[in-house]
Amino acid sequence: MSSQHTHTVTTTDGATIAGSVSGEGPPLVFAHGIIGDGELDWQALVPHLTDRFTCHLPSLRGRGGSSDHPDLGFGRVVDDLLAYVRSVPQATGLVGWSLGAGMALTAAGTRPDAVAALAVVEPGMPGLMNEQEQAAMGAAIALMAELAGGGGGADAVRAFAGFVFDDNDIATAERIGYFGATARYVPAMLDFFGQQMQQVGPVPEDPALLGRITAPVLVVQGSNPAPNVAAGVRQVVDNVTTTQLREIPGAGHAIPLTHPEALADALAEFFMDRGPRQ
Repeated sequence: MSSQHTHTVTTTDGATIAGSVSGEGPPLVFAHGIIGDGELDWQALVPHLTDRFTCHLPSLRGRGGSSDHPDLGFGRVVDDLLAYVRSVPQATGLVGWSLGAGMALTAAGTRPDAVAALAVVEPGMPGLMNEQEQAAMGAAIALMAELAGGGGGADAVRAFAGFVFDDNDIATAERIGYFGATARYVPAMLDFFGQQMQQVGPVPEDPALLGRITAPVLVVQGSNPAPNVAAGVRQVVDNVTTTQLREIPGAGHAIPLTHPEALADALAEFFMDRGPRQ
């Protein structure tokens, strides 16, 4: 098995995107969610895959080992992900969770040649939310900002997580110290949401973009997905030519944290059958 090291790429606007790399076999690049970073979000999953795949865990700009930058717009972070993927020498599989799933779909639809196969876990598609869901998300972000202003970083993360995490997700995140570890990213989360309001350009829910994806796609959901997640899953299945749908029994939104072995099995089966080869 290869030793762990860091892979970096410099973006067109001078940011450095860094990812921890470990394992042996065909490369997989993992795009994390809005709350954490590459290592925190995939820490429970990757040990189940490194005997079969070389796992790249890049972090969004300003997180993990990646350099900070004021531009946190959705289009910019998708470009960062594409730059990282294209810097990996071999044909690459791409895995995304939540925000990272939306980024991965947008990357694959924008540059179909860049991704050999794609797995998306509970994809986030804010554009498909109804007014009630949008209001609930806005309230969660506002509460996060209020708590962060009072110095409660972990409480601020927990407040936002309550919008997408179920009780088991929350309990697992508490047990592993996830909220405390990600508290330092609250300012970046708030900046991202503020800039996302001004987003112009490709979005993952666009049927035309999804229709341009040529790579095989695995869609993973929990057994009782939230309505907005279920809508995102349907959007992918209805508009991407080659898809497989896999349900993780008993799982909520935080599948990489709560059900890492089941998710690893689903990913390994998919990528070994349909994904990149050495």
